[in-house]
Amino acid sequence: MPQFQRFAAVEPTERMIALSIRQPYIELILRGEKTIEYRSLPTRRRGRIYLYASRIAADDDGAWAQAGAARGELPVGMLLGTVEIVDCQGRRGDFHWHLARPERLAEPLAVSKKPQPMFFYPW
Repeated sequence: MPQFQRFAAVEPTERMIALSIRQPYIELILRGEKTIEYRSLPTRRRGRIYLYASRIAADDDGAWAQAGAARGELPVGMLLGTVEIVDCQGRRGDFHWHLARPERLAEPLAVSKKPQPMFFYPW
């Protein structure tokens, strides 16, 4: 498994909400290489959220190559870090959620509640 840079550890909180995103996009966000999350729905949410790596990986060879990893090499089904949502722009069906200041958790965290396709409370 490739070694990846670690960012500052974040103190987990039970009140913080999580966002489901597929690998390798989580890895690219945590490295600071992906700063926009494309969604069909807007969000008014601003501030720090958890990043949950969905159990199903993306079928995007270009993103896997950019991450320098093969399918199955990156963790899935866990909280891997946090990021701040700082803005949301776009039009109906095509919204850009602007992300900033990613931080990787020192260790991945398991969730006790069922993950949802978008936001969910992990505990």
